[in-house]
Amino acid sequence: MKKKKWLGIAMTAVLAIGSLAACSNDEKTTGSSSGKGDSSTITFWAPFSGPDGPRMKSIVEDYNKSQSEYKVDFQIVPQSDYYKTVDLSFSGQKNGPDVMIMHRDQLPTYVEKKLVKDVTETAEKAGVKEENYAETAWEGGQIDGKQYGIPLDIHPLVFYYNKDLFKQAGLDPEKPPTNREEFLDAAKKLTDSSKNQYGFVVPTLWPNQFIYPTVLFQNGGELLKDGKPNYNSPEGVEALTFLSDLVKKEKVSPANVQQDGEVTLFLQGKNAMHLNGPWMMEQWDKAKLNYGVAPVPQLGTKQQAVYANAHNFVIPASVKDEKKLDATTDFLKYVAENTMEWAKSGQAPASKAVYESAEFQKMKQQPQVAKQFEYAKFAPTVSNWGQISEPLWQEVNLALLGKKDPQKALDDATKKAEQLANK
Repeated sequence: MKKKKWLGIAMTAVLAIGSLAACSNDEKTTGSSSGKGDSSTITFWAPFSGPDGPRMKSIVEDYNKSQSEYKVDFQIVPQSDYYKTVDLSFSGQKNGPDVMIMHRDQLPTYVEKKLVKDVTETAEKAGVKEENYAETAWEGGQIDGKQYGIPLDIHPLVFYYNKDLFKQAGLDPEKPPTNREEFLDAAKKLTDSSKNQYGFVVPTLWPNQFIYPTVLFQNGGELLKDGKPNYNSPEGVEALTFLSDLVKKEKVSPANVQQDGEVTLFLQGKNAMHLNGPWMMEQWDKAKLNYGVAPVPQLGTKQQAVYANAHNFVIPASVKDEKKLDATTDFLKYVAENTMEWAKSGQAPASKAVYESAEFQKMKQQPQVAKQFEYAKFAPTVSNWGQISEPLWQEVNLALLGKKDPQKALDDATKKAEQLANK
């Protein structure tokens, strides 16, 4: 991986906005005390401080019961503190894990700093093979041809819609839109301003870190080109103009939506179509919404694509104990074959043994998530993506609030990112 000028940015600032919501809320949940003194016990860190936490805890407990040679000590670090805590452990200020979860957009930073291991040998020992995973997921764990992450899942943007509102508008609730034309037609039919009801409520903040890149990628665009910010490309401007026009031109969305406003309206039955991540499923289910779920429509102009992040298992470079590495190998082999419990959180595990199974295919949401694996796209493979992209999200917000023209906003985002690079 080529060194970038912005590598000097402090690692403690790499906590990407996209990673925050993807692992839900920040309740403090921890496992038992660390087993650092026992080579047969490995400490496993994860940022699953929401409803997904108990799912992974159950997998770990089942593994521990399945054999007596090794033990996994599962510890949850709240997402808001996760990478800060990881950085403290890597700097020697805090006892660290033997294996941990890392988001795909964070992986290049830690690889560049040589803080995580090439896990090729570990995978081979575990019998964990590339052909046993979704190709996109496996390649997502690679940097410069070396394997640093063993995939747990891919979590792309997902399309949710209110079936009751579809019926009321004369739309088939079993046939969600698949392209821009169908989406706009449905959005107009689903909008009734007299009832404060909208076809699609455009968020101005999160989760635009998933929505805007999805439309850009569908336009055939790139976030970086030749290693430099490419935010103001024609494809980028078209994507932002499309989203902005849903508010000011098509009038299928209210203006000035505050953080999570679109979620509130979806829960209230006032937002007919919604884009968010698969982690939202349990919230919809608890609210007893009559909702449908489908792959994201092709809202762009050239190709089907969807922005995604992913959870990978990584091993810190500091782990040298062969018995601990053997224990980690055994655990990862078990996880590869036993992540159906993880799927129950709404996620789609990257293991083919799980997502191609009959049990998985009978689920409501999860197969729709897995359908997008083939064309899912991740953040650029560059260190400190969270910092490099921050000007982009700031300017996208201003454009969607109607405070800046899309072209001007993206020009400014590009300039700000270039200034970061030159610091």
